[in-house]
Amino acid sequence: MKKVISTSNAPAAIGPYSQAIQAGNILFMSGQLGIDPSTGEFVTGGVKEQTVQAFKNIHAILSESGYNINDVVKTTVFLSDMGDFGTMNEVYASQFTGTFPARSAIAVKTLPKNGLVEIEVIAVKLV
Repeated sequence: MKKVISTSNAPAAIGPYSQAIQAGNILFMSGQLGIDPSTGEFVTGGVKEQTVQAFKNIHAILSESGYNINDVVKTTVFLSDMGDFGTMNEVYASQFTGTFPARSAIAVKTLPKNGLVEIEVIAVKLV
């Protein structure tokens, strides 16, 4: 069974997709940008602030679906500039305790709305 996950505590989808889809015990989350859901705009600052906000959005969607950050098994990080990797990585590392999830980090030409970072996650709830 497939369940659509949606919360107003994270930015609404800006296209034909869902914030997240739960399939069985697996949660597939769409990429989260550094957009403040209360304004619909990017947070002020650079990649550090956008990464912090992207994780706030990730936490909100995880919470809405009954998951938490410890359930995350895979992330993909998209950066508009690989020169921002170190700054993003500092924020990223602070989000997890214990075992880190598997991760890919990719530099892309452009992100939606000209964002600096986008992070998608896959989480699994062990039963």
